[in-house]
Amino acid sequence: MSLPVILVTGGAGYVGSHTVLELLNNNYTVVVVDNLVNAHKDKGADLPEALRRVERMTGRTVYFHSVDIQNKEELTRIFNHYKIDCVMHFAALKAVGESCQIPLTYYQNNITGSSVLLEVMKNHGVYKLVYSSSATVYGIPQYLPLDEKHPTGQGCTNPYGKSKYFVEEIMKDLCSSDPLWAIISLRYFNPVGAHESGEIGEDPLGIPNNLMPFIAQVASGKLPRLQIFGSDYNTHDGTGVRDYIHISDLSAGHVSSLKCILKPDYTGFMAFNLGTGKGYSVLDVLKSFEKACGKKLPYDLVPRRPGDIDSSYADATLSKKTFNWTATKGIDDMCQDTWLWQQKNPNGFKSQ
Repeated sequence: MSLPVILVTGGAGYVGSHTVLELLNNNYTVVVVDNLVNAHKDKGADLPEALRRVERMTGRTVYFHSVDIQNKEELTRIFNHYKIDCVMHFAALKAVGESCQIPLTYYQNNITGSSVLLEVMKNHGVYKLVYSSSATVYGIPQYLPLDEKHPTGQGCTNPYGKSKYFVEEIMKDLCSSDPLWAIISLRYFNPVGAHESGEIGEDPLGIPNNLMPFIAQVASGKLPRLQIFGSDYNTHDGTGVRDYIHISDLSAGHVSSLKCILKPDYTGFMAFNLGTGKGYSVLDVLKSFEKACGKKLPYDLVPRRPGDIDSSYADATLSKKTFNWTATKGIDDMCQDTWLWQQKNPNGFKSQ
């Protein structure tokens, strides 16, 4: 019996490429579509560099297509060409701060793109989807830790979080309208780290929007100082507290949820948290990174960014109960693996 064919949108990005690696290691056939807005591809290369390395690490083939999910015609062509069993949907713009500056771009890409994808899936009788969602759908926490019963969409603080919430609502309506649909929405907290080999990791284009790659670039001397946005939060040291999850734990969570959704009797919409259940402040992460790289790192305390909140961390009991997934790696692993990736790849996936 041939193993299922999984279409991965945004599969050349950070979370996507690590999940493609995990899928191939579990013998799935993987087709990737990506518009390369968050990925590097060398001139003349067949594959984005992250996927080229994934092929080398696994000895398996990735079927790659440079396509934007808003392009219905191109997407239809791909669905005509492969017999797809399930879609893993990562393709989205994902920077909280940037989403406050260019909200229309975020809504078009994240919401319109998802609608087009769902429509093409429906036209081809593909009803199973694992969605890359976010803890930002919970807005400002009414209580901690955040579980899946926490209200969503109330007090979402930025267009990125709203776009993830709106897409979840579209998916819920779809599942209510037709019992053939099976959708798992994975709400993740803060993915960080890199593959333990240092071969693939987070490669932000331009100045990093996220904490860990920013610290890594300060440690390597690429950036002069770390900026810590906000030191007056209601937390143990005044800096924002987040639930950081190792990228390898996160990609394993996707494969565990996939095994669950591929069961013939699995239908409807379900959301699951993927997090460690522990909160670390910005200064906690900085201390752990200093341990990993063996030196003190300079930083400045600057005003808060719009859209940021005090604390956010997960209750991930439901994932453990439903598809037997738990995070296994701690903050020191996350920092060590990020530092190894940064040292081996000072320019990310670019060769120069």
